[in-house]
Amino acid sequence: MTIRVLIVEDDPMVAELNRRFLEKIEGFTLTAIVRNGDEALAFLQENRVELVLLDVFMPGMNGFELLAAIRRQQYKTDVILVTAARDKQSVQAALRQGAADYLIKPFEFERFQTALTNYKQRAEFMETQTDFNQVALDEQVFRQNGTTEKSELPKGLDRHTLKRVWECIVASTGEFTAETMAGYVGISQVSMRKYLKYLEVEGLLTVKISYGAVGRPISKYRCTNEKSTIKFPD
Repeated sequence: MTIRVLIVEDDPMVAELNRRFLEKIEGFTLTAIVRNGDEALAFLQENRVELVLLDVFMPGMNGFELLAAIRRQQYKTDVILVTAARDKQSVQAALRQGAADYLIKPFEFERFQTALTNYKQRAEFMETQTDFNQVALDEQVFRQNGTTEKSELPKGLDRHTLKRVWECIVASTGEFTAETMAGYVGISQVSMRKYLKYLEVEGLLTVKISYGAVGRPISKYRCTNEKSTIKFPD
């Protein structure tokens, strides 16, 4: 099963990044990159697309307006939001209009891959089934498996190192990069990004992406509340 993808993104650098990420994942093919809602609707009218990777902030029609138009016109396509919008209203709007996933910029390749892999698994499941049962729906579509909340750190993270990372973050002031924090803690940048991603997911860090004239984008982090008390799972 090959899933045809349309990227709707007005920022050329972000669109290129999404394209490169997409190329790394088996089972997906890029049909086109368009810059705004009008171009997206025109393309969908003439072409079959299973999945749209959709930005929110665009000139003219924004991403939510485009998503609503896709639903009104009953195009048989799913949508994953790829956006810097992180406010409650935006997330709720995406969920209410049936977005398959919601990726907050900037994100790592692993999260992008998870979103598309999960989507492909659901699509393949729906394609092969004619009759459904609750267990299959829970496991394959709604991702309900009865497990309790995880009490362990993700693989590759160490509780003592996490504590040290958090202490250094609290001691810092203002924004910082993975490179600078890795130097403070004394671990590699690759390892540091894993700890920062965990803390971001836990809501303890915010991150914004900075684009320079050349080179890859730089992620800049900021502590949301240095007085937050966090638990360090075993």
